[in-house]
Amino acid sequence: MDAQNGLKLFELENNIVPLSKSDEKLYGFDSDVQRKQLDAELWKKDIYHYRKVEISSIALVKMVMHARSGGDIEVMGLMLGKVVGNTMIVLDAFALPVEGSETRVNAHQEGYEYMVQYLEQNEASGHKEPVVGWYHSHPGYGCWLSGIDVDTQMTNQKHQEPFLAVVIDPKRTISAGKVELGAFRTFPEEQRPAGIQSTDSDGFQSVPLNKIEDFGVHADRYYPLEVSYFKSSLDDKLMDRLWRKHWINTLSQSPLITNSEFTTLKVQEITNKIHMLTSGGKKNVSYAQLLQESDAIAEEITQGHKSNEIKKKLFGGGQ
Repeated sequence: MDAQNGLKLFELENNIVPLSKSDEKLYGFDSDVQRKQLDAELWKKDIYHYRKVEISSIALVKMVMHARSGGDIEVMGLMLGKVVGNTMIVLDAFALPVEGSETRVNAHQEGYEYMVQYLEQNEASGHKEPVVGWYHSHPGYGCWLSGIDVDTQMTNQKHQEPFLAVVIDPKRTISAGKVELGAFRTFPEEQRPAGIQSTDSDGFQSVPLNKIEDFGVHADRYYPLEVSYFKSSLDDKLMDRLWRKHWINTLSQSPLITNSEFTTLKVQEITNKIHMLTSGGKKNVSYAQLLQESDAIAEEITQGHKSNEIKKKLFGGGQ
């Protein structure tokens, strides 16, 4: 399997939809049209105004590669794009040189200076798209917003609307074989709706024990947006260049070996949660959730074995 076939597989698994010639106007940017939409401030009239996110294939691969490069450390970047009706369009993304920890990404002065310089150079090269959001990684603990993430997003929405938060889990991306990504917006404090129980569109989040409390406390402060991906005919060459480097480091490896430590930690997490339930501790999880987590691990391991067998045949070896 060569890089081109690997790229096609990536696009297929993540449902990246090719745009028709008539739809490629999505890449165009009209400052007057954008200004009219923003002047209307429809998000103030409806806190759920932005319901969808469409991410270009170029932006997606850039964010995934950046998230993977961070290892166990959170990384952060910004997204460029526009809005069309109730949809936020992400056309490009760039990394920021910041330091991160388990549940916090610190954008220091160096990061802000880099951001300003990048945007100035981007505009000078003819790109007018503004920043429409930020992304950061959660290595191994799911796509949701921590309390600090929520505060950061709320601050951004107060000063830079419309603004979006995207979270990528690079470890689960490797395990699952497709990109694990979530997109979110926060509610204004004075307009927070009641009765929100989960931020996961499938009703299931496998969250480590040391993150469960933080996840539950802040889950009603934001909501998820529907995410889809697209590409144009002009993206093919750029995607191929980006992917060739990513292909060698990702799809030519065995996820069973690359992610063995992460899988072991997930099994340990389930064991700890079972012990917590049987010992009468805090019941932040249920047996039904544990079964879902166990099934997810089993499915990922099975997928890893299948992938390994395919690579052995394709590469004439493999691990």
